[in-house]
Amino acid sequence: MDSQITVKKMLADLLAISHSLAPFDMPLLDAHGATLAEDIYVDDQIVLHRGVRIRSPQIGLAASLGLSRLPTQPHPRVVVISAGDDLVEPGQSITATQEFETNSWMLATAAKEAGAVAYRVHTIPVNHEQLKSVIEDQLVRADLIVISGESNDGSFELIEEVLREMGEIESVIPNLQGSARHCYGTIGEDGIPVITLPGDPMSAYISFEVFIRPMIRTMLGVKNVFRSTVKAVLSRDLESPIGYASLVRATLSSSGSEEPYVTPIADQNHLLSLSQASAFITVSADSPGYLKGEIAEIMILDRAL
Repeated sequence: MDSQITVKKMLADLLAISHSLAPFDMPLLDAHGATLAEDIYVDDQIVLHRGVRIRSPQIGLAASLGLSRLPTQPHPRVVVISAGDDLVEPGQSITATQEFETNSWMLATAAKEAGAVAYRVHTIPVNHEQLKSVIEDQLVRADLIVISGESNDGSFELIEEVLREMGEIESVIPNLQGSARHCYGTIGEDGIPVITLPGDPMSAYISFEVFIRPMIRTMLGVKNVFRSTVKAVLSRDLESPIGYASLVRATLSSSGSEEPYVTPIADQNHLLSLSQASAFITVSADSPGYLKGEIAEIMILDRAL
């Protein structure tokens, strides 16, 4: 039976199984785009800071110091799988009972934006042995496996069943508005972290932001594991159910004062709201929401990266 869990507790559990990958030295040109794993000193002065993305200025500085290699932090390899026999690849024709596969495209690119190397696995029929074979095949190239499946067609139950054969798995429902059942744990001989997400694209993306992006950032060994936040003034009332944490899709605009204005997007149930959003309004589980003019904490979605 699924147990209720707070967002905070589930995130803590997931970060506990997300470990920084072992650093290694790379030739200068190969290191371009990687993350620096150690501080670089000249005498007692740090000239390159650990955690910085290695770009052309860092390459030039390293070369000027006579360095032919740099210590780099490997970017975690994230395998994204969508399961469901009613999912059809974009570009093909569909029937009334089918839908275009969305999650693996969206989640794989979100993982890349977070700093991972992402592998997207094509949708697969809901079949126990085939699903297990696909997951086993991916273990050799994965530091994290993300799987989404529908709860209304039995695919989520099948995913959970297969994962329990392969490792230690928890099945929970986080107190996150609009969310559903998740499974997480480690599988395979090397204890590869795995997390399953609901099939609904909106719910899957919110779970990615709350749970998976911090896992990737932790594996990457960077300091800024979580997205930046700011304070903003609500431009209209916002209700939120007590007992559930919420991430409300919103847009930010300058107010000409100290805090910007934030406006919730009207239709929160449409995938378009994710495309339009520049921020999330964060609402804690013990809050009923905000009144117009109140100040809320806002999570910035950096669309420029």
